[in-house]
Formats: sequence, structure tokens, C-alpha cells
Amino acid sequence: MSILPGSARGRIALGALAAYLAWQGWLSVAAPGKVAPGFNADAEKVNILVTLPFPPERFHLLVFQRHGRVSGTQDNAVEVRGVRPADLNSVARPYWVSRVEPLPTGGNPK
Repeated sequence: MSILPGSARGRIALGALAAYLAWQGWLSVAAPGKVAPGFNADAEKVNILVTLPFPPERFHLLVFQRHGRVSGTQDNAVEVRGVRPADLNSVARPYWVSRVEPLPTGGNPK
């Protein structure tokens, strides 16, 4: 059995690779649209509120900790402090992130 592009396995492998690359491309294109306006681009670090379509679990908090300090959750939102403005698109890139916006002064109202 050959995995050459002309074989059935080769076409399946190329199709799977094309689908994967298209998905990764879509995530990169969609990420800036999830970031709300209003961030101070000149700031060294910003505080953000990341909204998910479901209550966050430990996995999601650990992902956000790569970018800043998780300071709390409420309903479907996660507060992350000390995020570099250059990392906002990286925070918004996962498909399970709905929106990234500036954290209201004083934190998330309860």
C-alpha cells in the first residue's frame, strides 16, 4: 500500500492535511474579530475579560494562564490580568472563545 498522492491513502492524507490547514487558517482569521475595541495599544499590559459559550473548566484556565494571571471567573467569563496587547489575538484564537474585551475597572461586577 502506497501513500503516494495518486493513491487512495495519499488523497485521504492530502485531504486531511488540507482540512487541518483550512481550520487553522480560519482560527487565525476569526481571532481579531473576537477582540473588542477599547484596548490601550500603548499599554505594556492590559486586563481582559474572556467570554466563553459555556462555564470554564480547569483546562481553559490553564490555557489563559499562559498569557496572564487568571484572577477569577463568573458564569461564562474569565478575568485575566497582565496580558500583553500583542497576545490578544492568541487569547482569542481557540474556537471556544466567544469574545475578548477590556476588564471593567474594579473587576467583573458581581
